[in-house]
Amino acid sequence: VCPRGQRTDDNKICRECVGSPDRYDWLYLGFMAMLPLILHWFFIEWYSGKKSSSAFLQHITALFECSIAAIVTLLVSDPVGSLHIRSCKVKKLSDWYTMLYNPSPDYITTVHCTHEAVYPLYTIVFIYYAFCLVLMMLLRPLLVKKIACGLGKSDRFKSIYAALYFFPILTVLQAVGGGLLYYAFPYIILVLSLVTLAVYMSASEVESFKDLLVRKKRLVVLFSHWLLHAYGIISISKLDKLEQDLPLLALVPAPALFYLLTAKYTEPSRILSEGGNGH
Repeated sequence: VCPRGQRTDDNKICRECVGSPDRYDWLYLGFMAMLPLILHWFFIEWYSGKKSSSAFLQHITALFECSIAAIVTLLVSDPVGSLHIRSCKVKKLSDWYTMLYNPSPDYITTVHCTHEAVYPLYTIVFIYYAFCLVLMMLLRPLLVKKIACGLGKSDRFKSIYAALYFFPILTVLQAVGGGLLYYAFPYIILVLSLVTLAVYMSASEVESFKDLLVRKKRLVVLFSHWLLHAYGIISISKLDKLEQDLPLLALVPAPALFYLLTAKYTEPSRILSEGGNGH
């Protein structure tokens, strides 16, 4: 077992982590930082109701909480007081699950040598979630109590209650699936951004470009999905070769354009009416 901030080298000797996260590591940390913010925004929108004028301020507060939590997390990480962090390089999936590789020399006594081989990519996420939770509990109830007009007393705190559920879920997800998320998050972003955009457009009955322009909120949702889609493409390509990878960003609007161009052909009422006429 190595002390925190160290990992074994090829000769099984503990060496201090002196490197810095590469671009993919930062993209992974960015994804883990975005998860609570996206969930905050979703539940704020879900529970705010059509008559509430407090949703926008709650969105801004959630962004402020997560941003401050991210900055504080970096400041308290080694080296303390700097936005830079030192880390060990991730070599393989098993680096994330050292607890599964405790040896048993005589098949009776287990030698516990669990340590954070991917320092600090595993624990820094837990620290960030803890700061997010503390800041939310300090700031959001006061804000909601003052500005949540148009909502009943039982409804105005529901977005906060939702956070008290999804933070433990995110923590367990990181504890159990951190290594899997590290390798799969770009594809998770792409799939979720495509599915949620299609569901939102279908639920909002968006069938043309004109329908998008009717409400500013729809454009905001569309551009948010485009940003997520671009983030996923950048994470997959890592932008190692700019001349090859940057043109891929031109594909970002393609799913939305495809949906708008084909929505009129898949309208359920039209399919049913044509089916009825055929019979």
